[in-house]
Amino acid sequence: MSDRPLFAPDADPAAVAAELLDAGHGDGLPVVPPTAARLDAMVAGAADPDAVLGQVPPLFGELTVRAVAWHAVLAGCPAPALPVVVAAVRAALEPGFNLLGIATTTGAPAVGVLVHGSVARRIGMTSGAGGLGTGNAGNAGVGRAVSLALAGIGGARAGLTDMATIGSPAKYGCCTAEAARPLPSLAQRRGLGVDVDAVTVVGVGGLVEVLPGEGYREPPSVLGPAAAAMAGAAMAAGDPGRFRNGEQFLLLPPELAALVAEQGWGADRMAGFLFEQGSALLQASASALAFRAGLPVYAAGDLRVAASADDVRIVVTGGAGGKMALLPTWAGGSRSVTAAVRPV
Repeated sequence: MSDRPLFAPDADPAAVAAELLDAGHGDGLPVVPPTAARLDAMVAGAADPDAVLGQVPPLFGELTVRAVAWHAVLAGCPAPALPVVVAAVRAALEPGFNLLGIATTTGAPAVGVLVHGSVARRIGMTSGAGGLGTGNAGNAGVGRAVSLALAGIGGARAGLTDMATIGSPAKYGCCTAEAARPLPSLAQRRGLGVDVDAVTVVGVGGLVEVLPGEGYREPPSVLGPAAAAMAGAAMAAGDPGRFRNGEQFLLLPPELAALVAEQGWGADRMAGFLFEQGSALLQASASALAFRAGLPVYAAGDLRVAASADDVRIVVTGGAGGKMALLPTWAGGSRSVTAAVRPV
């Protein structure tokens, strides 16, 4: 079998999936059989699909548009979404993202993808209800294509190079789109410009559902439990100092975002509150980890839930309701990357 084989149009999907999985391709779920026609449709319009764009850890396979496209076919990803997938895969190669660590750790991080701008709507993604879950082909296809491409091109295989002790369902795909209102997009806040099409890749260490405070009406009662969750994520890292250089992503549904924004709180003020309150809770609680002799005494003043207030990222997404989601970054060390989506 070649590195990335193509099958006859009438090939049995179950047999194809089994054959590919035996050869180290796929994630264990059924796949769309890669045929010449499907691959040609996926790379149609690409300027140079075989140009080498980088090397993907852990085994440093060569990244090309064609290689990404082959995995996008497997994932059932819509062909117009290929530039988004390529942008996300390339962003994950930035040194600060630490893909080598994410791909090989005994921990359970996954590569999360946030899509910004009108490109999300054009490729059929949703920023509405259940965006990180099931039911939308755009979100699921892009997220799975990124995961399959990084693992397949990079050679990350469970128990061989991917040494995750337990693993995470987010490794199948973890992707949603950012809502256009009421905050400026994360891409704009990170300096990429207004209304730009972009992706952010995040080394997601987990997902915590967060509810606002009972009877919430003001921003502190909405955001206070999220600050506590950030402190809890740092405490759960064993050494709470591991978050000194980390980030925290709070996915805020439009209903809560509007309530907070109407009271004059923008993204910066929200992030500042979360950083200050979360760090204060962490500093007050860290001594509880000294539950046996010989553990280091944590210097409370040096503990924080992220590297700075700027590293608390607010992203508006989701449907009706008041449930938030906290995505702390991997405690082993990973910095998110936001990059523009460009033609391939």
